[in-house]
Amino acid sequence: MLMGFATKADRDAVENEMPWAERDVPKTMYEFIDRVAARHGARPGVSFQITSGQADKAETLSWQEFRDKSVQAANLFRRLGVGENDVVAYLLPICNEAALTLVGGSIAGIANPINPLLEPDQISAILRETNAKVLVTLRGFPKTDLPQLAADAVAQAPNVQTVLEVDLNRYLTPPKSWIVPLIRPKVSVTHAAQVMDFNAELAKQNRILDFQDATEDRVAAYFHTGGTTGMPKVAQHKYSGIVYNGWLGDRMLFEAQDTIICPLPLFHVFACHVILMAMISSGAHVVFPTPQGYRGEGVFDNFWKLIERWNVTFMITVPTALSALMQRPVNADISSLRTAFSGSSPLPIELFKRFEAATGVEVVEGYGLTEVTCLVSCNPDQGLKKVGSVGLPLPHTSVKILRDGPKGPQECDVDEIGEICVDNPGVFAGHTYTEAAKNKNLYHFASYLRTGDLGRMDADGYLWITGRAKDLIIRGGHNIDPALIEEALAGHEAVGFVGAIGQPDAHSGEIPCAYVELVAGAQVSAEELVAFASERVAERAAQPKYIEIMPELPKTAVGKVFKPALRKSAITRIYNAALSEAGVPAEVQTVIEDKQRGLVAQVRGSAEDEAVNQVLGGFIWSWERAG
Repeated sequence: MLMGFATKADRDAVENEMPWAERDVPKTMYEFIDRVAARHGARPGVSFQITSGQADKAETLSWQEFRDKSVQAANLFRRLGVGENDVVAYLLPICNEAALTLVGGSIAGIANPINPLLEPDQISAILRETNAKVLVTLRGFPKTDLPQLAADAVAQAPNVQTVLEVDLNRYLTPPKSWIVPLIRPKVSVTHAAQVMDFNAELAKQNRILDFQDATEDRVAAYFHTGGTTGMPKVAQHKYSGIVYNGWLGDRMLFEAQDTIICPLPLFHVFACHVILMAMISSGAHVVFPTPQGYRGEGVFDNFWKLIERWNVTFMITVPTALSALMQRPVNADISSLRTAFSGSSPLPIELFKRFEAATGVEVVEGYGLTEVTCLVSCNPDQGLKKVGSVGLPLPHTSVKILRDGPKGPQECDVDEIGEICVDNPGVFAGHTYTEAAKNKNLYHFASYLRTGDLGRMDADGYLWITGRAKDLIIRGGHNIDPALIEEALAGHEAVGFVGAIGQPDAHSGEIPCAYVELVAGAQVSAEELVAFASERVAERAAQPKYIEIMPELPKTAVGKVFKPALRKSAITRIYNAALSEAGVPAEVQTVIEDKQRGLVAQVRGSAEDEAVNQVLGGFIWSWERAG
């Protein structure tokens, strides 16, 4: 049942109906999909089109078909030896098989989506960490190295016993579908795992569950967090947290008649839990365009036409995608569109205004994170949207803004900045990560997960994120919030995106610098931006002395500016300049992330260690000889 969500009172009314534990919600994934099939079986459930054209071929699974195929997937995984505590990993682009593996894998055992943008050693590290028995991935296909990436990773993860391959050619039409078998790249396989065809094996399975469903709440999914540098942490998600996220979307946002377009990857909690699970709970229809989502060929150019084609009422996006869309005309009938939901990073107010002016649709900003199985808060769909905030904490979610006090953690006053800490049904207190050591000091008051995000709560109960605790620039012991710099530079009409970090400084430890991506066609110099920032950043110590304009800022798969890459760039630049100025014949070859030491510069050259250390020993980040 959808309830109008316009005010904090609406939110409170939902929460006050009853405790979460007393709600009549599914207890397992099997029960979850069985319910949607019983209520909305004939309605469209999940659609995928491999190419982005308005009239291109698409495959739509009704909710009954999705339920049946998910059960078949679960039966297949059980037949391959997957028990409740065993892992089915998948390394896939967006496709219907990814959704089926997520759901079927969590019925049979524990589903583990993996980011295809990771390196083979990172993928294999996740496969070993989770002890995955089965990996679902792509068969050789033109213009992707993912099958080879998967084969190389499995070679380093002998625990993987079976590889199930998905052939995307089935989504194509002639003549493309005729050509693929002729040009299909061959994959070099050195692992000993059994290789099978996913869809062929799926078709052999019963549509009735062959085994007894789980009888109690349990871990049903592993989602890694980070991983585009260093080794990822693996978070554990229980049935209860997954169902909670789906229930929220159903109760607060979606009806069965809605159609949602979601061009985000199916290895990320946003697409998997906030969207797919909300579809399962509500019976609404989700459309996934192209294997690469927003990154797919022609998606931005055809996006408005896709909204018209599917009669979309709700679009899922991120600020980077909104910026790209605003550089294209609204060239289709988008009158069906009611709301746009944006997450992953703060939305600049000018971009919010431009989108509203161009489409007549407001953007709803929200907040979630992998460690709490995702959702924490969002702006009201039908009420006051405070641009820049992430809205009101959702029903059954308690948010505290905490700071260190003389007797332990202490709640902050209204608008006082502290660490955002969350308690809700998605928090697996004491067991957030698979690696026990990573759960140490992760909670306050036993159940409030420390997010590492800095924020404040205003007088109306709206949550504002002001930065990441780990992103603080520490200049001579003085803490600088990078958001101060980013918000100032984002106010320049030529600036599209900003990432502010602390670059190494031998005197102060760190000093602020910023990396900037310009709006398409805009021109401005770095010197002009330094002057612009100095006029608008009131805190003198926070004014960036160095700004670098890049063709494109490094970003994660969901559109966040990827600051670890910027930090590595800054370390390389500063260290090499210092070595050159000192006349020391050495240079930084690469910067790695070490679990114990953090970022480490790997140096190559003929200089003696003592000479290198005289130059680099004064910086906060370590160095070592390149191997």
